[in-house]
Order: sequence, then structure tokens, then C-alpha cells
Amino acid sequence: MALWLALILFVAGILLVVKGGDWFVDAAGRIAQVLGVPSFVIGATIVSLATTMPEMLVSVLSAVQGKTDMAVGNAVGSVTANTALILGLAMVFMPVTLPRRDYLGRCMLLISASAVLLAGCGNGYLTVWADVALISLLLAFMEQNLRTASQERENTSGPRAEGNMGRSGGLFFVGAAAIIGGSQLLVRSGAAIAAALGTPERVIAVTMMAVGTSLPELATTVTAIRRREAGLSVGNIIGANLIDLSLILPVCSAVSGRRLPVAAACMRVDLPACLLVTMLAFVPLLLRQRSSRIQGALLLAAYGAYLVVTA
Repeated sequence: MALWLALILFVAGILLVVKGGDWFVDAAGRIAQVLGVPSFVIGATIVSLATTMPEMLVSVLSAVQGKTDMAVGNAVGSVTANTALILGLAMVFMPVTLPRRDYLGRCMLLISASAVLLAGCGNGYLTVWADVALISLLLAFMEQNLRTASQERENTSGPRAEGNMGRSGGLFFVGAAAIIGGSQLLVRSGAAIAAALGTPERVIAVTMMAVGTSLPELATTVTAIRRREAGLSVGNIIGANLIDLSLILPVCSAVSGRRLPVAAACMRVDLPACLLVTMLAFVPLLLRQRSSRIQGALLLAAYGAYLVVTA
């Protein structure tokens, strides 16, 4: 495939993923509101699951096609981009508050997932115990959110939002189809770009592909900045990151039919960077319960340094 054609298809894939993600998220949010689900739980579960569909499908398709460097790089690179780039931007433009009561458990699960992934890639493979531990962390995260939803629903009175469930359901599936098609284009064109440029597939995955599939999270954060709803942005990013780490990679191991190979460069650079920016973002937030522009600038600088090292 010619480089110019691969670049056009890559951009087309991103546009499909982003637009499909918009439809998917809008429909999921409307359905959740009609069902009376609290806003934080919408951000941490439904919206997070919706906005991680691009990463999930790109990584799974990559694993099925034997492109394991792209599968791992996309998932891990998306977490780094979500945290250092997207959350960093949010912190620069608005104060992000993080009440320990609501976020401590979820943040600890996210940090634990990053640490498990780094420790669990022994001898160049994601170990079985790491797969089991990651899935366990995801189940604990979902249990926390279900418990929160149940408690908040009991304390919430008043009518639910009105909405056309049929239209929202149709938009939900159209968005999913667009994400699937766009993801397929991203995998094929990303591999073609790497081959044409002589660049390792991992580098394309952790940079262009990771940022491309993180655009739904970026769109959600921009909306949150505009509406001054920091809780939606933080809840979405925490949920999306935990799903990226604790669901996508174990699923990739399962569909590949063998232990998931992890490149030496990924273990040396990508996984430590992922854990580092996660700690830099959430530990100060938990301690101070509020972000600062300086913290946001540090996260953006850390992402810039990561790109320089990766390139």
C-alpha cells in the first residue's frame, strides 16, 4: 500500500472512530439518564466503556492479525495519552477536584493495574497471573460503581429524564458500527505506514494510533471543560484507563490463543511511563483533592518527554 493512501485511510479511520464514538457516547448517556443512572457512574462506567471501544477493537483486531506490538502499544499508549495529555489539558484549563471519599478506591485500583502490568510482563510475555489479577481489578472497579449507583439512586428523588429509547438505541448501534469500521482501517493503515517509513509498529501504536483512538476521551474532556464539569472528565479518564489496562490486554491474550508477547522497548519505556504519569496525575490529586495548572503543565511536559524518548 502506498504511503499517501495509507495516510488517507488512517485519517478516515480516525474520523470514523471519532464520529462513531460521539454517537455512541451520546446514545449511552441518554439511555443512562432515562434509566436514572447518576452522572459520576455514567462517566466511570457507561461513557468509559463507550469511549474505550476504539482501543478495544483496534487492539483485539491487531492481536487477531498477529500484530501484538500494535495491540499492546495501542492500549498502553492510550492510557499514557489519556492521563498525561488529556487530563493534563483539563488541569491547565479548569480546576479538577477529586474528593478522596469518591475516588480513593478507584484511583488505587488504577495505580494497581499499572503496577501489575509492569510487574506481570516477565520474560517478554504477559503472564497468566497478571491476566487474572487485571480482570480481578476490573471486577472490583465495576462492583464499586454498581454499589455507588445503588446508593445514589436511593438518595435521588424526582422524575427521570425523558428520551426516545428507540432512537438512542439505533444511534448506539450505528456508532458501534462506525467504530468497528474505523478501527479496522486504523489497524491496516497503521501497519502500512510503519512498513513504508521503516518504523516499528510499536512506535506507530503508542503515538499516532494511541492518540487517534483516545480522541473520544479528548472530546469528552473538551465538553467537560466547556461545561465546567470536571467530575465527568476525571470519572471518564479513570474508568477508560482501568478498562484499557485490565480488560483489553487480557482479551488480547485470549483471542491470540497464547501468552501475549510484550516488546522489550515496551517493558523498558512504555510501561514505566504509563505507571509514572498515573502516579504523577492521581497521587497529588488524592493528597490535595484539587489540581493546579502547574500539575497540568508537568503532565504535558512528561508526555512531551515520552514522545521524544519513544521517537
